[in-house]
Amino acid sequence: MTDELRNFLELNLPKVKEGKKAKFRVGVMEPKVGSHITEATGIPCESNDYIQELLRAVRLHFDQFVEQLKPSDLEKAQLGLGHSYSRAKVKFNVNRVDNMVIQAIFLLDTLDKDVNSFSMRVREWYGWHFPELVKIVNDNYLYAKLAKFVVNKSDLSEKDVPALADLIGDEDKAKEIVEAAKASMGQDLSPVDLINVQQFAQRVMNLSEYRKNLYEYLVTKMNDIAPNLTSLIGEMVGARLISHAGSLSNLAKCPASTLQILGAEKALFRALKTRGNTPKYGLIFHSSFIGRASTKNKGRMARYLANKCSIASRIDCYSDMSSSIFGEKLREQVEERLDFYDKGVAPRKNLDVMKAAIEGMADAVSEEDKENGGTSAKKSKKKKSKSEADGDAMDLDKPANTAAAEAEPETGKKKKKKKHKLEEPQDQEIAANGDAEQDETPKKKKKKNRDAAESVEPKTATEGKKKKKKSKTEADD
Repeated sequence: MTDELRNFLELNLPKVKEGKKAKFRVGVMEPKVGSHITEATGIPCESNDYIQELLRAVRLHFDQFVEQLKPSDLEKAQLGLGHSYSRAKVKFNVNRVDNMVIQAIFLLDTLDKDVNSFSMRVREWYGWHFPELVKIVNDNYLYAKLAKFVVNKSDLSEKDVPALADLIGDEDKAKEIVEAAKASMGQDLSPVDLINVQQFAQRVMNLSEYRKNLYEYLVTKMNDIAPNLTSLIGEMVGARLISHAGSLSNLAKCPASTLQILGAEKALFRALKTRGNTPKYGLIFHSSFIGRASTKNKGRMARYLANKCSIASRIDCYSDMSSSIFGEKLREQVEERLDFYDKGVAPRKNLDVMKAAIEGMADAVSEEDKENGGTSAKKSKKKKSKSEADGDAMDLDKPANTAAAEAEPETGKKKKKKKHKLEEPQDQEIAANGDAEQDETPKKKKKKNRDAAESVEPKTATEGKKKKKKSKTEADD
């Protein structure tokens, strides 16, 4: 309960005397809020259908109850509330925003489709001029490069073989292209058509290069946002899981059984409708672990992998340190389980693996502390010296009375220590003077002892009184 709400209720409601029941009740929409107000302030609250209907009417005719309020003011207030709510939902750590991963994986999928369709268009278009090149070069990006380089097949000769070999990376293929150009069955194209084909091939090359850059961006982003999930299952599959769930926090909230069939919802509902077999895997199927497992163990492997992916996503979502140590250990566990299904090798226990992961995290933290140790040690030394200087200054400023007052409630140990300190120099002086002191009277010895004690350390008022009392008792004896 906020202070503003408490002050508002106390100012606008009549005060209830202790031991008496209130003659009023406060209508509240939410029952839990009402019970909390009653516990905190003692104001009786009520929440039922009648109250909710009244509050609905108040909201509807609110501008009529307040004199200087216009409908436009209400609209502005609602808009401001909407903006502040949206701003609070969007404000997260900039480095760990998973929206960028979702957009990147969607764009990567559309780029793959576009590059494939455009490459087929280049092959078809340039195939009218040089049809033999399709069989020699299978890669779409290389084909677009060659179409831009060759342009007119009749201009190719033996002197172009080194340049073609640099493009393809194979000298035999370069010679084959030159020989095929000489005996090509394709039709001749006009210079304008060849220029258009060349420009279109350049666009396809640009798109494929941008696709490579986007993939690198996705890899770095996934290593920042979900390092454990990335090291366990890979960047592409991890990004698809996050985008399908909606966010990393949604994926972390999913149980392992839901994560296992994420992406196979149609098959699941079809199976439930027709009472058939439910699917064993969804997006997880694209992982290399499922492909490496035998046919009878694919379902088991998918279930085990979904379990580990659920753990990794939760660690990534809720941990403060971004480290891939847990993901690497979980990947080792999946590898061991795969060997267990294929060869029968017993895997390690989960407890031992998690202990090793925690130790690795502790080592990583200690290494970071060592790296930052030089600067932090200097800062700590400076802070200590400053605090000591401040402490000494405070001790000097304190008056004698406060020192005496603080010394009284202390235990008897400190007082004994002070007495021992006073007695040690007395004994030393007695031993040094030796024979000279033997002739003197006991009264003179007491006087000398008093002078020596006073010269060694200044005493507080209370200690001085105690010493005087002791000396009087000794003189009486």
